[in-house]
Amino acid sequence: MAEMYGAFENLRKHKAVLHNAVALNSGIHLAAWSNKRDTITQYCDHHTLSLYIADGYESYHKTRAGWKNGGGPDRFCLMPKESESSWDIRDDLSFVHLYCTDDHLRHVGEQIWDKSPHALSLDESLFGDDAKITALYRHFILGCDWQQSANQLTLSTASTLLLTHLVQHYSNVQWALPTVTGGLSPYVLRNVLGFIEDNLAQPLTLADLATQAALSEYHFARMFRQSMQLAPHQYVMQRRMEKAKALVRSTRQPLTEIALACGFSSASHFSNRFRAATGFTPSQLRAASA
Repeated sequence: MAEMYGAFENLRKHKAVLHNAVALNSGIHLAAWSNKRDTITQYCDHHTLSLYIADGYESYHKTRAGWKNGGGPDRFCLMPKESESSWDIRDDLSFVHLYCTDDHLRHVGEQIWDKSPHALSLDESLFGDDAKITALYRHFILGCDWQQSANQLTLSTASTLLLTHLVQHYSNVQWALPTVTGGLSPYVLRNVLGFIEDNLAQPLTLADLATQAALSEYHFARMFRQSMQLAPHQYVMQRRMEKAKALVRSTRQPLTEIALACGFSSASHFSNRFRAATGFTPSQLRAASA
C-alpha cells in the first residue's frame, strides 16, 4: 500500500505488526502498528509523525549519550526527512504513523498562508507531549474506520489540521495562523450544500468541498463552520444520516443499497453509525415505521 514511504517498508521487514493502513486522496498515508523486542534504524526521504497509542514505556532511542527512553501513551515523535534514528523496542508498543512529503507541507503553506516557502524543514521531536496532536489523533483518526469511504472526509480534515499544526509549531517558518472572519456567501453556501446533497454516495474530501467554494481547505473549513455551526465532516455525516433515515422509513429499498447510496461501503458500518445517531438499527427503525 505504501511503497513510496520508506519508513513503512522498513517496518514491514522487522517484527512490527501492521494492523491497519490507508492512503488518503492527498497522498498522505496512515498506518497503525504494534511492535515488541525489536531494533530498527530509520532513514527516509519523507517525514514521519508517530503517536504512541498504548504502552511504549520501554521504547529507547539511541543518542550520543546512549539509549534514552521517554515513551508512553500520547507521546509523539516527529522524524523529519533525512534524519536517522535508531530504536530499541524492549516491550509492547502500539502506535500510529502519518507519512507525508515536502510537497504536502508546501501545499499547506500555500493554501493557508498564501506563501510558497523556498525552504521548509521540520524540527525533530522525540517523546514529545502536545495536546493538539493527541486530540487530533484520538478523536479523528483513531475514532473512525479507515477503510470506510464515508470517513475519507474526516481523515483528510484531520491530516490537514495535523500538517497545519506541524508547520506552525515544528518548522523553521512558524507563521501565525491567519484570522478568518465571516462565513460563506449565500450563493457559495448554496452551491456547496447542493454539491454535498448530490454526492452523498461518494467519498467526499475536504479538498472536494473547498474546490466548490474556490477557497483553500483551511479557509473553507472555518468559513463553513461559521455559516453552519458545524465542521464540514460533521455536516456531511448528518446529511448522510438524514438521507438514510428517509430511505429506511419511506422505501422498501434493501438496506445494503441504502448504505451505498449514503456513502457507506459496508452494511455493518452503516448499521453501527445509524444506531449511534438514532438509537435504532436500520431494520429496527423500518419495523417501527411499518
